[in-house]
Amino acid sequence: MTAQAPLLSVIVPVYRDGGRLGGVLQALAEQDGEFELIVVDNDPEGADALQALPDLPFPAQLIGCTRPGSYAARNAGAAVARGTYLLFTDADCRPSRGWLAAMACALEAQPGILLAGPVLLEPGPDPSPWAIFDTVRGIPQAAFIRRGYAATANMACAHVLFSRLGGFAEDRLSGGDAEFCRRARRQGVGLQLVPDAPVHHPARATRAALATKARRIKGGQVATGPRLRRVVWTLRSLVPPLREMAAYLRSPYPWRWRLVACQVRLNLWGVELAELIRLLVLRGQPERR
Repeated sequence: MTAQAPLLSVIVPVYRDGGRLGGVLQALAEQDGEFELIVVDNDPEGADALQALPDLPFPAQLIGCTRPGSYAARNAGAAVARGTYLLFTDADCRPSRGWLAAMACALEAQPGILLAGPVLLEPGPDPSPWAIFDTVRGIPQAAFIRRGYAATANMACAHVLFSRLGGFAEDRLSGGDAEFCRRARRQGVGLQLVPDAPVHHPARATRAALATKARRIKGGQVATGPRLRRVVWTLRSLVPPLREMAAYLRSPYPWRWRLVACQVRLNLWGVELAELIRLLVLRGQPERR
């Protein structure tokens, strides 16, 4: 007798970050409802390759994806998923207790659109200036959705819809979530926030972590995608991030946090300018993570 396919498939890409995978596994173990988990090791032949998953109270499998990039890894997970619906989150995220149930309800009610939940940054006790910046900047999913895209740290859709849209663009190391959502919008597919389905994300606490993210995002903006969009992003990158800093100053955080966020943002602007030179002048390759 063939086992009944699960209604929900949760897909988690991992790249040299197995040490933090335990948090998402524990959070998933606390969810209500039946689902399967697919963990995709995006560096299966590396020194940090995942060997196996621990015993879990739900069906789970570990697969490998040698093509670089989390979007290629998510596509690999979707290719083996048996669920009617696909839910995407990351290895460093912790879904809230009601995440799965809230997403399942929203997916059943609106199977023809993309759904995304909030991503809540957690600075931790005695946060560093870098963690303060990451918290103030945040991952404002509701604002992203108003602009027509969402972060894959907390995104879901029907499996058949994902297949019809062609999945994520595998040539992208960054920005593939925005490209996927915009491609869906051009085909008349809507995008909606599910406010009661948040995931928690630890704030990046070091300059190295934030600089890596800044370089990866810049590579996605100026080294991949349509030529006009790359030119626009290149020109925008040359302008000091004053509008972004103004938004930090209007945020509800303590004034010291707002000023720290502005200072760190200027520091990272220097990182972005250096990455522009590396990519466009020295013809370097985009950084993946």
